[in-house]
Amino acid sequence: MTQGAGQGPEAERTATLRDFRVPAYVHETGPYVQHVHPGDVVPPADEAYPEGYTPTQRDLPVINRGDTLQVPVEPAPAAPAPQPATGPGPLYVVGDVHGYLDELVAALQEQGLIDASGQWCAGTARLWFLGDFTDRGPDGIGVIDLVMRLSAEAAAAGGYCKALMGNHELLLLGAKRFGDTPVNSGAGTATFQAAWLLNGGQKTDMDRLQDHHLQWMARLDAVEEVDGYLLLHSDTTAYLDYGDSIEAVNDTVREALTRNDADEVWDLFRKFTKRFSFRDEGGADAVRSLLDTYGGTRVVHGHSPIPYLLGQVGSEDGEESTGPIVEGPHVYADGLAIAMDGGVTMAGKLLVQQLPLSS
Repeated sequence: MTQGAGQGPEAERTATLRDFRVPAYVHETGPYVQHVHPGDVVPPADEAYPEGYTPTQRDLPVINRGDTLQVPVEPAPAAPAPQPATGPGPLYVVGDVHGYLDELVAALQEQGLIDASGQWCAGTARLWFLGDFTDRGPDGIGVIDLVMRLSAEAAAAGGYCKALMGNHELLLLGAKRFGDTPVNSGAGTATFQAAWLLNGGQKTDMDRLQDHHLQWMARLDAVEEVDGYLLLHSDTTAYLDYGDSIEAVNDTVREALTRNDADEVWDLFRKFTKRFSFRDEGGADAVRSLLDTYGGTRVVHGHSPIPYLLGQVGSEDGEESTGPIVEGPHVYADGLAIAMDGGVTMAGKLLVQQLPLSS
């Protein structure tokens, strides 16, 4: 595993207009340009950042790299996941999927978690998705349907398939519930609809979104601890703002969604969109602040693509790179953090990984 290099003294990076190339839009809530695939780049170390990061059209980072490249994956015959003689089954985690259903199915089959027909075949194995099921890719609702079905099939086999709340779940919920309702933003007037389109929202997902999908997303936990791993979506310490225990954080997030207040949900989305807390100088201390509060010995997260954490994507002058190279999870912050977003939206790899990591 590669240790990420420090980028500066800040404990957490936020974004400004100067850092990113942002695509043009006809109107703040106008049509989304399908050939633009948003994502976050590593900001320069010498820039100053405002405290109130707000993901709006003015400052949301974007990759303008043309069509997202598809990496063809030959379906692998499913080998049953290894089963222990007694006790819980092996533990697996899945990074950001972002609507790439075919890639997800191939990765789950490669790990022996589902069979050739897409059914759960891993017995008592335990599977955790780290959030961000929709947006950018072609079939976010198909991904949610698969996760919901596997949850029932795994439970019937004595294992489980569970999922965490990502910032894109909050974004899709907000776009559906609040649409063009203005919300308080540090960068001026914003709406969930505009932020959703800017972040790769797909009309086909919105058209197929049903009440049971919304209810499922709204009930997702934000943080969990399993086998000494603190699982969360975003590489941020903002979770500390919502409680001093895992139960408190999860309850606070669900209660905020139940109250259905646009500004409150926007603030939640804004905080869950922060990133890079663990990457720079002081990153290990940021991880320890979460571990000391919520338990566990290592944090496992998605959200920030590994190619960005490693500085592998793009260049300031717009020249194309050879593409990100992701072989597996990225371990950094003195070995305390494991990043799981392989960058599938930028021709990276959709990661499904068994824990603990093999040396």
